[in-house]
Amino acid sequence: MDETTPQIVGAEAERIITDWVAKNLGGTVTSIVTQPRWRPHWFVEADTSEGPLHLLVRGDRVDTELVLPLRHEMTFQDLLHQGGVPVPKIYGWIDELGAFVGEAVPGRPDFANLTDEQRDATVDAYLEALAKIHTLPIEPFVEAGIMRASSPERAALVGMDRFEELYRSQKVLPNPFMEFCLSWFHRHEPEGHGREAPVVWDSGQIHHVDGTDVVVLDVELGHLGDPMMDLAGWRMRDSVLKFGDFNRIYAKYEELTGQPVDREAIQLHHIAFTFSNALSFTHALRNPPPGSDFTTNLQWCNETNLYATEAIAEYLGVELPTAELPEARDSRFAPAYNHLVGLLRSMETDDVMLKYQSRMAFRLARHLVRVDEIGDAVVEADLDDIGELLGERPSTFKEGEIALEAFVVADAADGRYDLELLNLFHRQNLRAQMLNGPAGSAMARHIPLQPFQAAR
Repeated sequence: MDETTPQIVGAEAERIITDWVAKNLGGTVTSIVTQPRWRPHWFVEADTSEGPLHLLVRGDRVDTELVLPLRHEMTFQDLLHQGGVPVPKIYGWIDELGAFVGEAVPGRPDFANLTDEQRDATVDAYLEALAKIHTLPIEPFVEAGIMRASSPERAALVGMDRFEELYRSQKVLPNPFMEFCLSWFHRHEPEGHGREAPVVWDSGQIHHVDGTDVVVLDVELGHLGDPMMDLAGWRMRDSVLKFGDFNRIYAKYEELTGQPVDREAIQLHHIAFTFSNALSFTHALRNPPPGSDFTTNLQWCNETNLYATEAIAEYLGVELPTAELPEARDSRFAPAYNHLVGLLRSMETDDVMLKYQSRMAFRLARHLVRVDEIGDAVVEADLDDIGELLGERPSTFKEGEIALEAFVVADAADGRYDLELLNLFHRQNLRAQMLNGPAGSAMARHIPLQPFQAAR
């Protein structure tokens, strides 16, 4: 949460926004629409003497601390805008709400209405924006307090250092997989070779209007880092948005900048970024706070955990095992769970927030149905794997987590058991994905990423 500002929603938030727009922009608010999502967003329409304003008021997350404060995001975005980068204009900060006000831009994030050629041209426009970001002088960012490494040699790592710091500050239970990922990464850290520039890191987030007016969005992870990070981050988002061949994308970036891309660094940055969801949200899955979108966080973490084991395996050049789908048991509790799913599916409302909350509850109920069907079998299979590795089978899930984390930590320095642990965690990740929802559902489906070998 940014500073100590409490979460304010509903009519009180709308009053605060209306008063702020009148006082700071001389505008009369004509419409406020709350966006149904996992963090407070308000789309605001206002009339001013200079014409209409289309605004987005962006608030803090409700279920995890932001990797960087919300004010940091606002400042970084404002500096990009001042540098001529196509990002939404910043109008200011609302103290009472703990939110910032920016321009709301039209368009869409995907390429469903474009030909492949139009998509490539749109992606090229985004690459031009990234190239411009990477050539901006860093002095204004440094003076504004934007996060920076202690030396240019650490610029490639300062972002992951912050993720790990946040993870450890929120960790309350064993997490052997994350401990494995972090120890592996520390033994394979990317070389930045002194590169340091503004980076958005969580790249690939744009809006465009039929392939034109490309605008860079959501720069909450922006800081001073290694530009190669921006060529890695969007590889996961490609699973949904389909940016095209990354071999072509990297060649275009080289053409725009006149500099060769560092594919080794990109691959390692990609591996690191696959950890980001679990580092941010695992604690919220184990102790979800009010307002948390549990199943969205669950799907994000389980999918990107699979990307992590797959990416490490590709880097090492090893094949990964499979995991057998357990047979669904005939549970005495199934009628109640299925009845709940049916009730939630049938709920109808015109209230967008209630509709969003109903959807969250529906997905959670379907997850619980799947846990009832195969959850015990998944835990038993995980414990069997742990027992095979450790030589003694834990009797409970909790004992297994404790024992496995202790083993991972003991092996962290030299990684003698990297391959055995990679195989074990990949099977665990496959089984975890099976629990997201019904077999074959969008929540339980895994979408493989473009392999790096195709981009060499």
